[in-house]
Amino acid sequence: QAQLVESGGGLVQPGGSLRLSCIGSGVTLNYYAIGWFRQAPGNEREGVLCISSNDGSTYYMDSVKGRFSISADNARNTVYLQMNSLKPEDTAEYFCVAVRPVCGGVTDYWGLGTQVTVSS
Repeated sequence: QAQLVESGGGLVQPGGSLRLSCIGSGVTLNYYAIGWFRQAPGNEREGVLCISSNDGSTYYMDSVKGRFSISADNARNTVYLQMNSLKPEDTAEYFCVAVRPVCGGVTDYWGLGTQVTVSS
């Protein structure tokens, strides 16, 4: 069964860092634009950032610019979300998605999510 699998979430103190991974199982990630969404309890799901495979262009939500970055390792079929200077408001379930043909397009796959908690 083709799926996306996230990992790397956990509990971190404010100001700390985490790196989330999104691995494609039966899904070749560089055929898609890969995005990260997050959803906190009681909040709507929001797009955090996205990377397009065709030209490597990236899109960031304003609140994470300068703190989060996205990168791809095609040899490992993995996309990473590096999160630095984490804030309590970054606490959420984080999901990766495979989108075609570009960021903002049709979502073909959703991961199951990984929890990120930023707290002292």
